[in-house]
Amino acid sequence: MISCTEFIPSYSLLFTWLENKVDYDEVVRYWEYLGRISTGKLEAAVKEKGLFGCWEYWKAALNEEAADFVMEIHINEDGTGYLASDMRYCPSMGRLLEYDHFEPHHDYCAHCDVIYPIVLDKYGIRSAPRTLDVQRAACAISLHMDEPPAPEVAAAGWQAALKELENAEAEAITAWVD
Repeated sequence: MISCTEFIPSYSLLFTWLENKVDYDEVVRYWEYLGRISTGKLEAAVKEKGLFGCWEYWKAALNEEAADFVMEIHINEDGTGYLASDMRYCPSMGRLLEYDHFEPHHDYCAHCDVIYPIVLDKYGIRSAPRTLDVQRAACAISLHMDEPPAPEVAAAGWQAALKELENAEAEAITAWVD
């Protein structure tokens, strides 16, 4: 299995190679393909718990990657609300910026803007435009669920959010409830 220290530069170099061999649209088509085949865990989480499924998915994934991030979720009992994520340091982009033997793909960060909406759009979760600070390996995004999901999805998300809040309070993590 390839390690993340090898995967990340390989991924970036593949984007550059595709663009050089075909064009930028081919890179986007590749990202769309990845969005269709590699987002099963995210889709399962969103299908089960709506917007709160996004919270659980990214909380786990970003902690696993050792990212420096802060997430905030505002969720209503009917499942509507928003999630804001401030990625203060993306380890993938950060690693690419450390290399001096090759130039990262000029639009490396855009893969997130293509891959994830393929799943999120299906479930009524829209992304606001992302802010990027590539040279600091930082970005921020918010996801919005304006229409309630199915009642059982809203209930599952609400119950999971209450449990998360209960756990946070037990661990003396600051949390607010409106």
